[in-house]
Amino acid sequence: MDISVKDLQEAISIRQQIDNLQRRLSSLLRGAPQRPTVTTAPTAAGRFFSPATRAKLAAAARARWARRRGTGAAAPAKSTGSAAPGKRKGQLTPAGRRKLSQLMKARWAARRKAGGKQKASTRKKGALTPAGRKRLSELMKARWAARRKAGSK
Repeated sequence: MDISVKDLQEAISIRQQIDNLQRRLSSLLRGAPQRPTVTTAPTAAGRFFSPATRAKLAAAARARWARRRGTGAAAPAKSTGSAAPGKRKGQLTPAGRRKLSQLMKARWAARRKAGGKQKASTRKKGALTPAGRKRLSELMKARWAARRKAGSK
């Protein structure tokens, strides 16, 4: 990277102008809350949070992790009538699992009775049959012959 002295002086001049404008702006706002400068890293969504907000978010995350681990280190969360911390939601009960199993067995029996056992195709999907391979070979040979004939003229 080759930067001339003139370019460096111009860059310094621009930087000084920016600093002066920032000072003027802050004096106009007279202590009104400002958004953090570029030195504070934005979150993944591009939002800026104050240190107090970040502390609240971190405390909430620690409380969630503690609840998930089952330790009592975190403050208790609001009770919304959810299941106990150790029980996972949305699972089948043993009775429901048995009922589902019986229904599926009945469905499979009905299919077997109605259609018999269908033979699965041994041919891989997308693979050529020997007849298709022979036909393709003949077409390619004809194409190559036509190219050789056209090239020799």
